[in-house]
Amino acid sequence: MAKVITLGFLGCGNIGGGVYHLLTDMHGEILKRENIDIRIKSALVKSIAEARSDVPKDIMTEHADEVLKDPDIDIICEFMGGEQPAASFMQQALENGKTVVTANKMALALNWHRLQAAAVGHHAGLYYEASVGGVIPVIRSLTVSLNADEIDQVMGIVNGTTNYILTQMSQQGRSYTDVLAEAQQLGLAEPNPTADVEGYDAAYKLSILSSIAFHTRVTYAKIHREGITGITPDDIAYGREMGYTLKLLAIGKRSGNSIEVRVHPTFLPNEHPLARVDGSLNAIYIHGKYCQDMMLQGRGAGDKPTASAICGDILYAACHMDTPTVPSFDNTAETDPAISFTDNWNCRYFVRLDAADTPGVLGSVASAFSARSISIASLLQRPSKEKGRAQIILITHEANEQAVQETISSLNAELVDVKSMIRVEC
Repeated sequence: MAKVITLGFLGCGNIGGGVYHLLTDMHGEILKRENIDIRIKSALVKSIAEARSDVPKDIMTEHADEVLKDPDIDIICEFMGGEQPAASFMQQALENGKTVVTANKMALALNWHRLQAAAVGHHAGLYYEASVGGVIPVIRSLTVSLNADEIDQVMGIVNGTTNYILTQMSQQGRSYTDVLAEAQQLGLAEPNPTADVEGYDAAYKLSILSSIAFHTRVTYAKIHREGITGITPDDIAYGREMGYTLKLLAIGKRSGNSIEVRVHPTFLPNEHPLARVDGSLNAIYIHGKYCQDMMLQGRGAGDKPTASAICGDILYAACHMDTPTVPSFDNTAETDPAISFTDNWNCRYFVRLDAADTPGVLGSVASAFSARSISIASLLQRPSKEKGRAQIILITHEANEQAVQETISSLNAELVDVKSMIRVEC
């Protein structure tokens, strides 16, 4: 006899509708493959009258308790987005003993310790594969396949909107503002794109990803974050001339008990696997002591890819109702005091300067870097758009963040205008 699993939805927009249709279309196949009969009983919406027309109205409700407190519901799927009320609703569901499946990186990253405590305390499951990388199975890869390894680096393109914008800027030489407007028209960027273009979305995802990879809670507050709004076609063009491709990366590294976590525009050598990931695709590069180098790539957003990942969690949860899985680290509000975080990381640096085209300026720039033991790996000098000025573009050898920032601050502002400083990962 088939195992009956009853679902309740919190929200039923694009993602919720995608999950509804996938489960409806695949109902017979899931029954055949897993002997599980999945039934959707109710879906919370703001307004039944204004809800999507391709989901039956008779399962919709405007009252959260009809989902959260229904004794027939086994698994609650959260599709509301944002931190609240999604986080509090998920906590109530877990406290009612119901397993929760979510793709909500913001609610999870900011409230993970509370949600996990509620799940453990009430013997419920909490699953969130789709919260990072959409359809890419990176969370299960880290928690199951690579759980015995020692992961020391995760680095990824985890936001499709910014990857699309930077790809178009690189391939067509267009401005950030122009490409953003196009992305909004295509539905690839929100009307208010701040969460994506300023790196907030990627930072929430990095909090989750690095916590799992490094087996310790890495809170959102520990993550250095910069967006792509200041990137110009000149930055991208000069980087390309020097053999580099620009991406917005989420980077996590662990060495012993020291961790660095940062989100910012990053130049990569053209031959790096992540440099070849274009458009709205996501990809996550992992390095471990034993697994060495590996990369996972796929669609990071959209109703169908996200629905695929969510439904994978639903099936996994349905098969493990009596033995829900939990992360292999102490999921507390703050990071283990034994762990330290650094903002003085080591990498290479791309620096673009607009300088007075007079004798000695280039030498003074080189001397400023040399004074802090920073050596220059490559350098370009190009005419400036302004008469009497020149563009100086350099890439350093590996140096520490503090020394580079001090060097840039020390340059004579009357002779040198610092246009950009972009980190380089090799």
